[in-house]
Formats: sequence, C-alpha cells, structure tokens
Amino acid sequence: MTPSIKAALIIVDLQEDFCPPKGSLAVTDGRSIAPVINDLLKLPWTLRVATKDMHPKDHISFASQHPPPNNKPFESSITIANPHNPEETQTTNLWPDHCVAGSPGSELIPELDVSRLDEVVEKGQDKRVEMYSAFCTPFLNPKIVETGLAKTLKEKGVTHVFCVGLAADFCVKATAIDAAKEGFETVVIREGTKGVEQGDEADKKLAQELKENNVKMVSVDGPEVAKVRDLQ
Repeated sequence: MTPSIKAALIIVDLQEDFCPPKGSLAVTDGRSIAPVINDLLKLPWTLRVATKDMHPKDHISFASQHPPPNNKPFESSITIANPHNPEETQTTNLWPDHCVAGSPGSELIPELDVSRLDEVVEKGQDKRVEMYSAFCTPFLNPKIVETGLAKTLKEKGVTHVFCVGLAADFCVKATAIDAAKEGFETVVIREGTKGVEQGDEADKKLAQELKENNVKMVSVDGPEVAKVRDLQ
C-alpha cells in the first residue's frame, strides 16, 4: 500500500435482525463491533458504504417458505438453480425470516453512526436466489443480480477495500471475496466483524478461506489500517 491509495470501507449488514437481543438471526455479540466501526468511519476513506439485506416476505432462503420436514432453520438446506440456467446451482442454508423489507429488523442498528455513510447498498431483493455478497448473486452464467457496487467503487477510483460487519463467515466473507475478484486489494478487519461460528478455530478457518481467495484478515491496529489513517 502506498500513500496514494484510495480506500473504501464496506460495513456489511449491521442490521437489527443480525443483532441481539431481538434479532431473528442474531450473531452473538453482534452489536459489540459498532464502536470499532464508528472509529473506522472517522478515517479518510474515499467511500463509506453500508449494506443491507432487504428481503421480500417470500424469499427462498426462509425456512418458512418450504414444506416440512426439510424446513428447519439453521439445519436444513436447499439447492437453488440459476433461474436462467438450470445447470448452475447453489446449495444454501435455510434461515428464519429476517431483514424483511420495511420491517424493524431490516434497519441498521442505531449504534452505527450513519451520518458518516456515503452510500447504502440494498441486496437480497430477488426472492428466487440467495445473495450473501454485496456485489452480486453467486450465479455467474448469466449473472442474475448486480447491485452496482463494483461500478461505484471503480468510478471513485477505489484501489483498496476494507470489510467489516456481519456475519464474518457469510456475508462479510462473500463480499470480501467478490471485492477481490473485482480487482480491489481487499482485507477483512478482524475486530470489526463477528461470525456465526466464533472462537480461535473459526477465526483460523475463515482467515485461511479468505487467503485462498486473495483476501487478507488484518487487525484494526495493523499496518493496513494505519496506511489509511496516515492519509489524514
């Protein structure tokens, strides 16, 4: 990284339904990352983006939309086909209803300093497909949904992407991997995320999976974040 970098902060899905105490799909200690993220928001980013799951009531990932006995949230999974190419498929978990558009659970948590955000990107609106990444659905041949985030980042001249938010091992991971695929030098800031799976082993597994996809797990006190801080 050089002093001429242009860095973006992407805050993934820091929403009520992903946070205790009332979230339907709450990540343990999900709210606890807000102070770290608010401190990061004060740095001289080229772009500060928050993402939001924004599902229709009948989204395919909701266990409630499938018949028993294979419709148990967290336990059951389904195989989804690309609506325009049945040979391209994805297996995904089934979840409790969450982040339904217009519901309190879809709102960004009040602890997040939204006054510093430049953009809010909504995702997951197509009921036919799962969408963890803030860039696009996993289907590529053809692509089904793109949010336009990659285009926005490139128009701003962004070179480096820093990811935080929820959940580390699902939407943060998918967003970071897609950022790297789009050509951005990409990192996940460990202290700014919480995963569904937590603990040292979960951290090691996630860091390795990110590394295999050209994404680095870094510390908020590490040299990568320091380079952004030095742009002040």
